[in-house]
Amino acid sequence: MKHFLVWAQALALSIGGLGLFLVAFVDASVFSLPEINDVLIVYMVTKHPSFLLYYAAMATAGSIAGSLVVFYLGRKGGEALLRRQFKGDQVERVLRTFRRYGVAAVVVPSMLPPPVPFKLFVLGAGVAGMSAGSFSWAVGVGRGLRYILEGVLAYYYGEAAIEYLRRHGTEVALWGGALAAACLIAYYWHRQRRRPAEV
Repeated sequence: MKHFLVWAQALALSIGGLGLFLVAFVDASVFSLPEINDVLIVYMVTKHPSFLLYYAAMATAGSIAGSLVVFYLGRKGGEALLRRQFKGDQVERVLRTFRRYGVAAVVVPSMLPPPVPFKLFVLGAGVAGMSAGSFSWAVGVGRGLRYILEGVLAYYYGEAAIEYLRRHGTEVALWGGALAAACLIAYYWHRQRRRPAEV
C-alpha cells in the first residue's frame, strides 16, 4: 500500500488536476487512501495558488464519481451488504441518521477527516434509497467545502497548512459542517416558504 500511495502522489503531482481527479476517484471507490487528497490539495495550491478552485473542483468531482460506485453497490447489495462490511451497531446508527436527517447525513460526514468511516455513509445512502442526484449533490457540497477550505489555508499559510490540518483537521471540518448545515437549513426554509406561494 505504501508503494501505491507514493505512485498515486507522483501521478497527481505530474499531471495536475486530472491526477487529483483519479486519486480522489480511487480513494472514494476502490481503496481508502487516508488524507492523501488533503495533502495533495495543500501542496499543489502552495505551488500554483491561482489554481485553487480548479484543484478543489477536480478532487470533488473525483470523490463524487468514486462515491457513486460504492453508492450503487449499496443500492444493489442492500442492507445485507452493509451488515457484512460494518458492525451491527454502526449500521443501526447510520440508518437512523438517514431516516432522521436525509441529505445532511451525507453532507456532514463527507467533510470530516479520517477516522470517520465515510464509505459506511455512502453505502447507507444507497441502502436508504436516496436518489443518485441528491447523493451526488450532497457529496459535492461536503467535499467541495472541505477542499476549498484546505485550499484557502494553503493559499495563506503554505505548506504549514498540512501540519495545521493534522492538528486541527476535525475543528476545521466541524466549522465547515456547521456552514453546510446552515446552508441546508436556509435552503429547506426557503423551499417551505415558496410552497404556499406556488399553491
